[in-house]
Order: sequence, then C-alpha cells, then structure tokens
Amino acid sequence: MPRFSIIVPSHGVAGRLGQALDSVLAQSFGDFELIPVCDAAGSPAAGVAAGHAEQDSRVAPVHAPPSEGLAGARNAGVRVATGTYLLFLDGDDVLVPGALAALDARLAETGPVDVLPCEHERVPWWEGEPTRPAAPLLEHAPGGAFAPARAPRLTGVGLPAWSAAWRRAFVAEHELAFPPGWFTDVGWCGRALLRAERVAVSRRVLVRHRARRQGDRLRLPGAHHHDLLDQTERVLDEAAGLGLPAERSGPLFEQLFAAVLKTAAHPRRLPSGRREFFRRASALYRGHRPAGFRPPGGSLGVQHRLLAAGAYEAFAALRDTRRAAGRAAGALPRPRGLRTRLHYGLQLRRPLDPDLAVYCAYWGRGYACNPAAIHAKARELAPHIRGVFLVEADQAHTVPDGVEYAVLGSHRAWELLARATYLVNNANFAEGVVKRPGSVHLQTQHGTPLKTMGVDQSTYPVVAAATGSFTKLLGRVDRWDYNLSSNPHSTRVWERAFPGSYEHLEYGYPRNDVYVTAGADDVARIRAELGVPEGARAVLYAPTHRDHHTGFEPGLDLEAFCEAAGEDVVVLLRAHYFYDRGGRGRSGRVIDVTAHRSSEDVCLAADALVTDYSSIMFDYANLDRPIVVYADDWEVYRETRGVCFDLTAAPPGRVARTPGELARVFRDGSYADDGAAALRAAFRERFCPFDDGRAAERVVRRVLLGEPPEALPPVIPLAERVPAPAAATLVRS
Repeated sequence: MPRFSIIVPSHGVAGRLGQALDSVLAQSFGDFELIPVCDAAGSPAAGVAAGHAEQDSRVAPVHAPPSEGLAGARNAGVRVATGTYLLFLDGDDVLVPGALAALDARLAETGPVDVLPCEHERVPWWEGEPTRPAAPLLEHAPGGAFAPARAPRLTGVGLPAWSAAWRRAFVAEHELAFPPGWFTDVGWCGRALLRAERVAVSRRVLVRHRARRQGDRLRLPGAHHHDLLDQTERVLDEAAGLGLPAERSGPLFEQLFAAVLKTAAHPRRLPSGRREFFRRASALYRGHRPAGFRPPGGSLGVQHRLLAAGAYEAFAALRDTRRAAGRAAGALPRPRGLRTRLHYGLQLRRPLDPDLAVYCAYWGRGYACNPAAIHAKARELAPHIRGVFLVEADQAHTVPDGVEYAVLGSHRAWELLARATYLVNNANFAEGVVKRPGSVHLQTQHGTPLKTMGVDQSTYPVVAAATGSFTKLLGRVDRWDYNLSSNPHSTRVWERAFPGSYEHLEYGYPRNDVYVTAGADDVARIRAELGVPEGARAVLYAPTHRDHHTGFEPGLDLEAFCEAAGEDVVVLLRAHYFYDRGGRGRSGRVIDVTAHRSSEDVCLAADALVTDYSSIMFDYANLDRPIVVYADDWEVYRETRGVCFDLTAAPPGRVARTPGELARVFRDGSYADDGAAALRAAFRERFCPFDDGRAAERVVRRVLLGEPPEALPPVIPLAERVPAPAAATLVRS
C-alpha cells in the first residue's frame, strides 16, 4: 500500500498536465501512486498521461466522462486509490519540490489524522508576489494533532481540496464523495471537517497554485453560481443533523455566507437570476442561522442584515453604489495618425457587414499560408462572403488576379477592419484593431511549434527582448475567437503559450491540403517553374531563424554539399521569411527559392528536405518523403531559443551533426532507407493526424458558414491518405 495516492483531474488542462505530473514524479519521496483522470482514451490529456505511464509504473491513468465534471473525475480517482492518504492536484498546478517528504515527516510527528490541511502558494499568472491564502486559517491552529472543536474557525469552507491530505480509510468510513456541480470543494471540505475527529495542520507549502490568466472558472459569469447555494445547503443540513455546537456552527455559518454574499454583491457573476439567488440565499440564512449568531461589523455586517431581512432592493442599491465604472469606448486603442483615427472611429459606428471577411498573412507579406487556402475554399463554398486580403504596398503585385486586396495602413484597410464580421490571420492584426461584438477572429497560426512561443518565451532573454511587450501580445490574443491547430501537440502548446478564452479547432492546416490533393502533373509543373533540371534529386534546404544571429547565415556550404552528396543533387534554398528580400537566382546547383510565394509549391517540388529546427518539417512530413535534420548547433539553439520537445530524440528521419555526416546519408542512401522511414512514420503519426486534404473545408464550414462540429467531414485516417507523388524515384516506406 503506497503512502499517498495523488489524483490529478485533467479536463481542459492538457497543455499544463505534463508539468503537473512531472512535479509529482520529481519528488524526492517516492512512495506514492499517481492517478491522472482523463476524459477518454485518445483525448489530448490521455496522451500526456499515457506517455508518463510508459516511463513510470507508479502512474496509473483512469478515465471519467467530461459530463461528470471535476467531482466525477476526483471520485473516479478515489475509487481506484490504494494509498493511506489521498492527495488531489489540479492538472494545471504543481507540487512544490520536497512537498511529499515534508508531508510524510509531518504525519510521522502527528500520527494518523483524518485530515491534514496544508499551506499552498497562489502564484499570479504573470506578475505580482505569490500569496498564501490558507495562512490565516492555519496560523492559530494547535501545534500537534487536535480535535476540530479546538480550532472552530478551521471549517474547511475556505480550503481547496488539493491543499490537504485526507486519510483514505476515513473517507471510506463516512462514504465521503465530491458532490456534483460547481463549488464541489465547499461540499467536500465542509462535510469532511464536520466528520473529522483528529486533525493536524502543516504550515509548509504543499501545492503551487498557478492562477489562470482567464481567471478562476468559479468566478466567471454564469448560472453555475447557483450551485454555491446547493453546496451551502448541503453542508448546513449536515451540520444541523450532527447537532454542531454554537462555537463551531457560528464560524461555519459565517464563512459559508461570506462566499454567498460575495457572489450576490458581484454583478458580473450573475448576469441574470440575481433576485432569485438572493431570495434563496435569504431563506437559507434565516433557516440555518445559529442561535445567538452576531453578524460581523462594517459593510459586510450591513449585507448580513439585508440578507436576513430579504431586502433585495436595498441590497441591490448598496451593490450598485460599489460598482466600478467600465472603461469608456474612447479608451480603446486606435491606429496612429489623427485623420486615420477619426476615420476608423467613424467606421466603428457603422454596423458590421455580415458578408465581409478580411484576411492577412505574415504581417501583409502577400497571398499565402492558411489564410490564402481558407480564402480560396471560401470562394468555392461561401461565394456570398466577400473576401479581401490585406497586404503591404510592396507586395500588392504578388496578389493573384481576381483576388480583392487593400494596402495595410490605408483608410480603406481600416474601413474593412472596422466593418468585417470575419477576420482571419496567421499572425496578428495591429494593436489598434478593435474587437467588435459580433465579429469573429480566427487565428490560423503558421506552423507547428518546436521552439517556445508566446509567454513561454519570457524566460529566454534573447527571444523576450525581440518579442516586445507580452502584455500587448496577450491583448491581441484576447481578440481570438478560434485558434487553428494542426495536431494535439500544438493544441497543448498554444493553450500554455497563448492563454485566452478562444476555442481550439483541431482541423489541420488548410495550406497543407495541397499535399494530398496535388498530382504528378502539378509536381512536374512546379519543378519546371523553379528551374529544377529533369532527372535531378531536388533537396530542399530550409533553415530557421536564429534569434542570437543578426542576419541570415546558411550554416552550410551548399555547393560543397551538392558535390559530396551526388552528381544528380540540386538544392532548393529557402531561407526564413524574415530574410526574404524579393530576390531569386541560381548559383551552380543551388536554386534560391526564398522569394517564391508558396512554400507549399517548393515542398511539392522537393524530393527530400534538409532542415534544422524549422516548422516546415511538420508540413513536409505530410508528403511522406525523406527528411534529414541538420542539427549542428542543437544545444545552443535549445538553450537560447527554448524548445517544446527534444527533436533529436524523436526526429522525422536521420539526424546529421556535421556537413560530412549530412553528405554521407545522401551519398549512401540511408536518408531514405527503412530506418529513416520508420522514424518518419512515427513522426507523422504524432504531428500529421488532421492534415487530410479537407482542413480548409472544415474551417469554412465551421467559422464562415456556422455549421456545427458534428456536421463537418470526418478526418481521413493517416493510413488511407495518398500524398502527392515525388518526382524522383526514392526508397519509400
């Protein structure tokens, strides 16, 4: 029997779940079982949990349907637990280092106890000092084990379930379970402390609770706040049934109604049904008020008296006088330039155009990437929606014939941004763009993340300095309604890197549709356009940007590589788009395709890919053609840029560290042998689950046409897809 059973619900926190599980497995005290509770096999969280279970036998995942909520997930974990003590950990929180060793030592001091409340640390999601909210409840508790009557203010009402250890035999004896609904901790902790006979406290921090940027889900507006009254009534009924003495019932009553009054006085939490909430709370107050109970002083005492009297109108008037004024519309950001600001402000007063969609890619670099693929599919499936692309002035000539466009920064562009119902971008629109009620912003992203992104970059000084204000970045994230994801890995990273209230769309990348829909004639045409000699093996070399470099450095002598790799080899050089200066040329056997509009065309033309850490590898993997990772500076890149996973441990093909190794794998054919194919197959399974050629259709039908998810075309399994054929004859899996 392990000392501790640690139960970790994971619904909605797949992006942080790995960190929570790692914080447990890294503990110096190892006598525990770790029970992640996931929605279902195949869910993003289940994949994370399964990976940890493969690495450590103490991890034993179980499943609970999302419909049962947090309470159902915890109860499912309790049912299979075998430890002496139960611990709960939210999937986006962590155990502090040494927590289990300290907890075990404290239990050795006190002997068996029913409940051991502990300190926890609440860490602001971004800036600010950590706090210890449980400290006032614990600081006056006796030093050893004690009966709850000796610490009457330790009622459990203000204690999260994950900030205590619970003796499993005690839980089973009293048939304790988390009650359904919201605010389940109130019902669990309140009832458990009523039943406990022997309690002790620990003033050591057990859990580091990481506040969400979106705020505590229990504090968000909605009808779920009525559940607080259900939990309050449940605890009060049990206290009455036990005949709790006044010295204990008074603090319990006061703490329960402190939470109730806080909700009743907060207008945003109850957008409707406030009067009903107040009346029911008033009835509970009068029905359970302990004999001799004296309300607290000050404003809170006034609220107690109004609640006892059922005086809703007076309570509402008091509440309204305390309400903070909202931000004025004039405080919203505006574009630069007085005339432009005035013009944009005027356009914002006009109604949204329900049939207008505005697209932009790479900060106006032209008609490209996911926005272009969505625009093209929308012309086919939603022809009533007028689509306009925004581009920089020097990129206007790149827009295909028949595509309407506007120049970024022009009055016309700002008018379109003000009136459009749909705004689609693979980067971000300018800060001055206002998110209007009724508008729909779709963030398509432009790659699968290997490197750190968003707020995860904050701990890497070189990257953080180039990123600018993270506060402004997150202001732009707040405009997103949908965020497109090409695989579960990306979904987890976006959730952590760009915290917001948007909806993830795991539909695949529309720009990658062509890797399934293109044919041999398309490949031949593109190769001819790029100048690839007939019969040549075209190797695409696509290095990524280095934040610690000041300009483009190829990192490889490409002419020497061609000579060493084989006489039929030519290189298609595609530098990162940061270094696109509009030029294009050929030098010997190296063809510079950096300025070519479509990276998808370049990939279709290539028989193999050589890259370092560019996200192009995730897209190219859809073609099931050989990939070689040239990782000559992996350690430096990992330390300066930060990465989401170890590419060298799970690569899409052979890994070369030197120019000689790179040339050798092409010369001897190992870049395309069975071993390379096996690595590529595992990589595709992980990173290409949704790119089946119908991603753009799913996006258009869901976002622009408003179709429900169940009406969209299902994803074609990876094994049933037929990628566009390569031009050269290669050893294929």
